[in-house]
Amino acid sequence: MAGRVASQRIAGTGPSPGAPQMPVSRVAGQAAGRATKGLARGVGGFLRPFHRVGTIVFLEVAGVFFFVFVLVFAQNLWRIRAAYAAGPDHQKFVITVVLLALFLYLSASSFWRARRK
Repeated sequence: MAGRVASQRIAGTGPSPGAPQMPVSRVAGQAAGRATKGLARGVGGFLRPFHRVGTIVFLEVAGVFFFVFVLVFAQNLWRIRAAYAAGPDHQKFVITVVLLALFLYLSASSFWRARRK
């Protein structure tokens, strides 16, 4: 090994005696890391406006999805409205009111959050 180092120094192809030695794989890894970081910043900058619009569209679609359940529960509530005070369907009526209120809240809050963005 000492002979190989000496022959490299004589030929001038080896590292200089005072220079720190880094493995080639580490240098290549650092270069790849810098390139990847630059690419990620570029793609992130390009996609930033689409992220905002995509978030708003997602919230509005979720609001419509929850509102469909509000319509289904409202229809069911109208059908069993006679049993609100007492009757065989009183428990179904109460559960339907609770679920209707929950999905109405989810739908309204989804649209509200979309408008805030």
